[in-house]
Amino acid sequence: MTSRMSSSTTENIMVNVQIDGAWKQFPKGTRLIEACQQSGHHIPHYCYHPKLSIPGNCRMCLVETGSPKMSPDRKPELGEDGHPLINWSPRPSISCALEVSEGMAVRTSSPLVEECRKGVMEFLLINHPLDCTICDKAGECRLQEFSVEYGQGGSQFHEDKVKKPKHVDIGKHIILDDERCILCSRCIRFMQEIAHDDVLGFIDRGSHTTLTVHPGKRLDNNYSLNTVDICPVGALTSKDFRFKMRVWFLKETKTIDVSCGTGCNIIISSRENKIYRITPRQNEEVNSYWMPDSHRLNYTYLHREDRLKEIFVRHDERLKKASWSEALNATQSALKDEPAGSIAMIASGRMTNEELFLARRLAKVLKVELMDIRPRSQEGDGFLISKDGNPNTRGAQLMGLTGEKPGECLKAIQAGIDSGKITSLLCLHENALSAGISTTALEKLKNLIVVDILPNATTELASILLPGSAPAEKRGSMINVKGRLQRLNQAIQAPGEARDDWEILRDLLELFSKQPVASTLESLFSEMAASTSSIQGLNFGKIGDLGIDLHS
Repeated sequence: MTSRMSSSTTENIMVNVQIDGAWKQFPKGTRLIEACQQSGHHIPHYCYHPKLSIPGNCRMCLVETGSPKMSPDRKPELGEDGHPLINWSPRPSISCALEVSEGMAVRTSSPLVEECRKGVMEFLLINHPLDCTICDKAGECRLQEFSVEYGQGGSQFHEDKVKKPKHVDIGKHIILDDERCILCSRCIRFMQEIAHDDVLGFIDRGSHTTLTVHPGKRLDNNYSLNTVDICPVGALTSKDFRFKMRVWFLKETKTIDVSCGTGCNIIISSRENKIYRITPRQNEEVNSYWMPDSHRLNYTYLHREDRLKEIFVRHDERLKKASWSEALNATQSALKDEPAGSIAMIASGRMTNEELFLARRLAKVLKVELMDIRPRSQEGDGFLISKDGNPNTRGAQLMGLTGEKPGECLKAIQAGIDSGKITSLLCLHENALSAGISTTALEKLKNLIVVDILPNATTELASILLPGSAPAEKRGSMINVKGRLQRLNQAIQAPGEARDDWEILRDLLELFSKQPVASTLESLFSEMAASTSSIQGLNFGKIGDLGIDLHS
């Protein structure tokens, strides 16, 4: 799958355009609607989307346009200001279908334009149910928003509204309410042009035109929920989010997806420490406007009842509750006198750069000779699902936790435990059994210190179990498969006594090294950047919302 290039070009040719009386310059090929937006003049629209083809069927983006007056010798007539005089067209034009040209002029809010928008809005509302109070799209519906600005306040239509199908199950994650569809065709074009799965279309004609799936097909593509994102009304809704929470109650957090090495930019919507939905956030260098369904729905594990929320230390073959100070001191007592090479470490490609940096420093203090991460090779889709299932393999390599081929040391760790050379294992956010270490080997260890968020076969065998934080519960940075440094932001709080992982590693490092370590994430990043050439000179704030390409 490949996303369509933006209609704006990168040509160096600039053209002069007059927008509401002010002359501006834009690259040749820029859509008129985009030029107006860039000039601070919002043009209402429904069918237009910068990554899709232009159908020009909603007519909401109508503007007045004009071209230079030409003299008899076919040269533009200039005014006193040196700019061309304008011949205005008697008819409005749709700004989404026009490209800027030299000397073009546009009026975005003239009386004619305002009257046209009110007329278009009246037609759109003729058969639309006026039930905003119960519509799941309320609060982020463009029809609702524009009706306030351009609605007539009344209607000249006195006939019965056309009734269309409601609550139609058209796919694994999608419910369709045809009564609310305004026939913008965004969903149809997305499935054709971006997802390359042509399953949606219109049937019938006139007021009875209806959106539906083609006979014998369903909207089950792994990118189907993007149609909900781009639907300007409440026609397409997500089964996962439908009627669960009003959007105006939600707190939105800009962060990144950690389901694979792509690192899609996302928005986590939460309330009262619970995540209700994840939606894609625009970043042209990573995921454009899109993300896979499998990734956006991968958050329910955060709210599992069996989340690790308490600290445990093993006494008399049983795990017993402990405080953080007791567990950290027990870890120090267990490992401080271990000989060089007797301790191994399995870290995770799902940890942040800051955590991996501290883990590497801790490994050095403990004289760890064997360390690695668990590789997660998977089948990519050629679009936004990477072949690398770890979101931060590049970071683990940069911080020295793994080599060019992640996982190469795992067999050596297993062999070291079998031979008796390795007697202690630090396991950070990985199930050692999934990393290739046998149950027999784990049972043979004198010390098994585990940091994790969910119970697994390794946590059950731990001698010391420390509850960490999930990606949505912490801050930090990661490097995606293309070498882009991106920022992870905290959306919700970790449950119970769980702590941020960099703080756990910091406290352990201070205990073993007897030296103070950075007290804030920002200072830790600066410390990490000072000793890492690829990110030298950067600070946590410089990463910004869209990240930094480390290759540039």
